[in-house]
Amino acid sequence: MRNFNTPSVNAGSMADIAFLLLIFFLVTSMIPNDKGIARDLPQPCPSGADCNIPLKKNNILSIRINEKGEITANEIRTNIEDLKGAIKSFIDNNADKSCLYCKGEQLISASDNPKKASISLSIHRESPYQNFISVQDEIAKAYFELRENYVSEVLKTNANEMTEDDLKKMQKAYPIRIIESAL
Repeated sequence: MRNFNTPSVNAGSMADIAFLLLIFFLVTSMIPNDKGIARDLPQPCPSGADCNIPLKKNNILSIRINEKGEITANEIRTNIEDLKGAIKSFIDNNADKSCLYCKGEQLISASDNPKKASISLSIHRESPYQNFISVQDEIAKAYFELRENYVSEVLKTNANEMTEDDLKKMQKAYPIRIIESAL
C-alpha cells in the first residue's frame, strides 16, 4: 500500500488578492447621485374626515401630454415655452376677488384664487419622458416665481432672510396642488 500525499495549493495570498480587487473596484466605480423630483406626498386623511372635496372645473388647469409629446393646457395646444406663463396666469387669476396680493386678470374661466387652484397633469404612457420632466420643471418654475414675488412684494423680504413664519405664509398663499395620472 502506497502512501499518497496530495499536493496542496497555498491559498494564503488569495484573500489578499481578493481584498485588493475589492478595494480597486470600490475606488474606481462611480456611485450615481440621482436627485429625482422633489414632491411632498399628501398627508393621510384623518379618520372621520371627508377628504373627497369636490373641485370646481374652473379651479383645475388640465395639462395633457399625448403619445407624441404634444402638450395641451385646458384643451388648447401649447408649447413648453408658453406653459409657465399659462400656469402663472391661471394660478394668480383671482376670479373671486378674495386674493389681495394676486395680479391676475380675474377671468371667470380660470381659478378663483391661488388657494383653490389645482393642476391636473395627465401623461400618456408612451409619451417621451423628457416632455414629462420639462412640464414638471415649468410647473415648478411658475410656482417659484409666484412665491418669489409674494416674498418680495408682500412680505418685504428676500429668500435668504425668511423666517419659518414667513415660509409658512408663503406656502399658504401659494399651495402646490398637483394631480398626476397616466392615460
